[in-house]
Amino acid sequence: QVQLVESGGESVQAGGSLRLVCTASGLSFNDACMKWFRQVPGKEREGVASIDAYGNTKYAFFVRGRFTIARDNAENTLSLQMNSLTPEDTAMYYCAADRPGRCTSVYDASSILGWGQGTQVTVSS
Repeated sequence: QVQLVESGGESVQAGGSLRLVCTASGLSFNDACMKWFRQVPGKEREGVASIDAYGNTKYAFFVRGRFTIARDNAENTLSLQMNSLTPEDTAMYYCAADRPGRCTSVYDASSILGWGQGTQVTVSS
């Protein structure tokens, strides 16, 4: 059973930085496509970033070079370094494990194997 636990979300001022971490278990982490999504109440969940088994990364258009996704296969962890945060980045952030080879689209959630419970990021102006 896939288990994903996120941490690192908190309230920050605009322009600040946060690092989210997701700890994974119950899957072959080294092979998985790992993704970050976010959701604001009343809106669809949207893809933020993805990283495949080889370390290739993709980002949503709104990231604009501010975020960096990374993985540590030795520790089974996924991270998202977020810089230059704006109030528009306020959302619940979710870690997700996708099937190997499903990293072609950051936005595709149709084959997600498991979701974390989410960590709240709040950015104030």
